[in-house]
Amino acid sequence: MKYTDHVFDWRERRKQVESTHHERQQQQQFEHPEARNRMIRRALGTLPRGFPAFVVVGGIGFLVDAGTLGVLVHGYDWGNYTARLVSFTVAVTTTWALHRTFAFADGKTIDKRREYTRYLVVQGGGMAINLPVYSACISNSETMSQWPVLAVAVGSAAAMIFNYIGARMLVFTGPAE
Repeated sequence: MKYTDHVFDWRERRKQVESTHHERQQQQQFEHPEARNRMIRRALGTLPRGFPAFVVVGGIGFLVDAGTLGVLVHGYDWGNYTARLVSFTVAVTTTWALHRTFAFADGKTIDKRREYTRYLVVQGGGMAINLPVYSACISNSETMSQWPVLAVAVGSAAAMIFNYIGARMLVFTGPAE
């Protein structure tokens, strides 16, 4: 064995030891509840105000949307697109009421009709992102065509950031209106 081979082996072994040590430290962090909770709080603290509640309400909206879609498509033999229009409308109304109460309670306005109209406009913009993604999934995947709820999930994820920014900046602007 040449000298350079010996040095190379030593460097490789040192990298392995350091890597193992680093992995052990990370594992220990997750084993201690206090450290794990601190990491979670730190991560949530970097999110925009109201975003965690927005995601939870969005999840509920997704369940309403997907449930309505599933019942209409599989229970009543509606077409994927007609059922999607109805399920979207039901989900938007549900999420507006929940966002108003939880995610954006500090920004709800006095005029509910005006707020709901703005919310519909923002959600319409989100739907302009969501629907083409949904359509592409339905058109290009036999599985998603048979189970359109999967396509709803992909479309919803694609529109989420747009919907949050629109709701925060254009809809739930506070009682001053």
